[in-house]
Amino acid sequence: MARKPAVIAYDIRCDKRRRRAARCLKGWRLDGQYSLIECRLTEAEAQELFLQLVDIIDRDEDALLLAWMDGTRESCPVTRCARIGFRKPALYLD
Repeated sequence: MARKPAVIAYDIRCDKRRRRAARCLKGWRLDGQYSLIECRLTEAEAQELFLQLVDIIDRDEDALLLAWMDGTRESCPVTRCARIGFRKPALYLD
């Protein structure tokens, strides 16, 4: 199974849960800044990662998003550093 580029974004209110989520994502990330992480995952790895993150977050207070990047489309910069190429979100918890 090939790995595909994905972006994971989270908004976690509790500092303790936010630190746990950051540690969980650290091994998967290619690049990122604060609560937006870029990584390359297979479908199975994405499901496993989300199972780990769902155990950490509070589903009533926190938000979590995984969006697959579309590698077939050309990037459209919004700012000097931004690249856009999303398909519909794979899983969104709010």
